[in-house]
Amino acid sequence: MLYLILTIALNVVLFVLFKLFSKYSIDSLQAIVFNYLTCVVTGSMLLGKFPVSAASPSQPWFWWAVAMGAMFISLFNLIGRRTREDGITTTTIANKLSLVIPVIFSVWLYHEEMNAMKIAGILLALPAVYFTAHVKGEDAKPKSILWPALLFVGSGLLDTLVKYVEQSYLATNEAQTAYTVHVFLSAFIIGFILLVVLKLMGRPEFAFRNIVAGVILGVPNYFSIYFFIKFLHSGFLDSSAAIPVNNIGIVLLSTVVAILFFKEKETPQRIFGLVLSIIAILLIAFADIHAGSN
Repeated sequence: MLYLILTIALNVVLFVLFKLFSKYSIDSLQAIVFNYLTCVVTGSMLLGKFPVSAASPSQPWFWWAVAMGAMFISLFNLIGRRTREDGITTTTIANKLSLVIPVIFSVWLYHEEMNAMKIAGILLALPAVYFTAHVKGEDAKPKSILWPALLFVGSGLLDTLVKYVEQSYLATNEAQTAYTVHVFLSAFIIGFILLVVLKLMGRPEFAFRNIVAGVILGVPNYFSIYFFIKFLHSGFLDSSAAIPVNNIGIVLLSTVVAILFFKEKETPQRIFGLVLSIIAILLIAFADIHAGSN
C-alpha cells in the first residue's frame, strides 16, 4: 500500500511541476532531458555506484531498458505537443484510458483472475477518467485521430512493458535500481541528441533555468518509476488491478490538486467523475483482495 501511495503522490508532484513550467517560462524539452540525467545520478546514489558498464548489454533486461527509455522521451514530448495542439482534454483521456491495455495483457500473459467485480471496476474506470479529465469549454476534438491513438497505444504498452520486465527480470532491489538507471540514461542520451540536432537547426539556446527545472523534476520522476516497480513487485494487487488503481488514483488526486491549488473548473461533471473514480478503485481493489483471500 505504501508504494502505491508514494507512486500516486510523486506523479502528482510531477503534474504540479509541469503546471509551473509555463509560469516560469521553462523550455519543457530541455527540462525533460536534464530531468533524465538527474534520474541517472539519483539512481546511482541510491545504488551506491554507477551501474552502467561495458557489461551492461549482457544483462537480460538491457535492451528492454533502451526501448523503455526511447518510449519515455517520445511519450513525454508527444504529450507536450498534443496538449498544445489538441488541448488537455483529448491528451489526458488518451493517456489515462490506456489502462485497458495492460489489463488485457495481464490476463493473457499471466492468467490473472477476472471476476465480475473487477470487470465492473475497470469498465467504470473508463467514464471516470473521461469525466474527471474533461473540462467544460475545452475543445475535445483532435485535429487528427492518429496522434491520440498513438498516445493511447504507447502509454498502454509502456505500462505493460514495465510489468513484463519487473515480472521477468527484476527479482532483487539491486536489479530494480540498476534497471531504472539504464532506462533513464537511455532517455537522456536520446533526448540530448535531439537537443543537439535542434541547436544545429537554430532552435532556442540552452538556458540555466531549464537545467535547474530538470534537476527539480528529476528526483520525484526517478522515484515515481522506482516505487511503481516496487509496487508491482510487492504483490499487493495483481497487475490487472494494480495498474488501473494506480492510473485512476493519479487522475483523482491530480484533479483534486488542480481544483484546490490551480483554481481549475469544479463542475458537476468533474465531481461525478471523481465519485466514479473512487467507486472504480474500491471495486477493483476489493475484488482483487477478495480473490486473493480465497
